[in-house]
Amino acid sequence: MEKQNRLVHMLSIKYPIIQAGMAGGVTTPSLIAEVSNHGGLGTLGGGYMHPEELRSAIKNIKEKTSRAFAVNLFVPEYPDVSGEEVTAARKALKPYYDKLAVHERQDPFLDVELFEQQINVVLEEKIRVVSFTFGLPSGRVMKALKHSGVITIGTATTVEEAVLNEMKGLDIVVAQGSEAGGHRGSFLQSFEKSMIGLFSLIPQVVDAVKVPVIGAGGIMDGRGFSAALSLGAEGVQMGTAFVTSRESGAHELHKEMIQKAREDEMTLTSAFSGKPARGIRNTFTKSLSRHEDLLPYPLQNQMTKAIRQASAAEGNPEYMSLWSGQSPRLSRDTSAGEVISDLVSYVEEHRVLPITWSST
Repeated sequence: MEKQNRLVHMLSIKYPIIQAGMAGGVTTPSLIAEVSNHGGLGTLGGGYMHPEELRSAIKNIKEKTSRAFAVNLFVPEYPDVSGEEVTAARKALKPYYDKLAVHERQDPFLDVELFEQQINVVLEEKIRVVSFTFGLPSGRVMKALKHSGVITIGTATTVEEAVLNEMKGLDIVVAQGSEAGGHRGSFLQSFEKSMIGLFSLIPQVVDAVKVPVIGAGGIMDGRGFSAALSLGAEGVQMGTAFVTSRESGAHELHKEMIQKAREDEMTLTSAFSGKPARGIRNTFTKSLSRHEDLLPYPLQNQMTKAIRQASAAEGNPEYMSLWSGQSPRLSRDTSAGEVISDLVSYVEEHRVLPITWSST
């Protein structure tokens, strides 16, 4: 008997392949449309976007595809820091400001209205699928989304986080393994206690929740796709595989660094954003690896933005946030559509599982 895949029916997609909602400009409308037009679910990384930017990007995507796509948002955090802590952080970063001729004078700030404004845009633009990272949306937000028929996807790095996602009413949960590139989605405890490998995490999450589970972390080709499905995931979410795609908005130097990186060159660092994230080790991450004067997310992210931009502008990878998962050797310079077609071809050719894809 062939196994029916709930995910493709819920999301109105052909293949259970989700392009991760990477914030910061990687998820261009062209990338999202390419993924959705080839049967996957493209995702706009809207975490840092102001309302007008978010709305403009959504309209642009709609012009490029009539298929389903998602918007990913960051559940907000509002850390309390003192002026002395900001001064200490600026002092720690001063050598990098000076080296890159950056004139950073503005204190970081918390925009307490941004998330609500983003939610309003999502509802007004009638987005069908919204995913969340860094925690669980409030009951009020969930009620508004449910009322509008929005399908919600949460992120979990442990079984307990996955169970809470289901209890909160999220329709689907992404099990994010420790291999994943970019920011950790942990929200219940320290990230050190939540570094569970994906292929250990998937079956335990699948056994603990009734909602569909998506596997994420280090999946780059049909072998990883098949393995995740074999372990009980109903789909996969992939980030790094799409970062190096031709439609990606990642800096060309970022793409090049991933394509020539080794798996042992990855590190977890809070230096850039104040939140642990996986990327390629460089001068900045090594220099600040044990520095105690880092601000929490999102304040540290604001403090280093000019450093990252200046480093990219001068073609210097040593001070850029080069996010990548643990399988960089499997990255390719190809189109996002080819990434999807290769994944599907592998699964169908090897028949690892008897799968019925959607006819969408």
